[in-house]
Amino acid sequence: MSGELYAYLLLVLVGFLPNEIWRMLGLVAARGVDEESELFLWARAVATAVLAGVIAKILLFPPGTLAAVPPFIRLGAIACGLVAFLLARRSVLAGVVTGEIVLTLGALFHGV
Repeated sequence: MSGELYAYLLLVLVGFLPNEIWRMLGLVAARGVDEESELFLWARAVATAVLAGVIAKILLFPPGTLAAVPPFIRLGAIACGLVAFLLARRSVLAGVVTGEIVLTLGALFHGV
């Protein structure tokens, strides 16, 4: 087995499968639970807070090459993504794609 194929196999075994097992167990455990229950509302709030924290950390303390992109471009990309999200009837895909396009074009025009 080649080294590259071994790396992909290792990635699937260590990174993907353990995550999928917990996702499937969550689906089984959540079966029959009311979506408007306190437990689900709390879980949704925690997930939203974690996502907001990760976005804020990446925005304020960007890793790697993203650190070379000026803050006004990063903020502009997030603002454009939010506007697209709201205009597309809360479509996460539209928000992410728009934010990524704005970030990429801004970085290219800025010379990063």
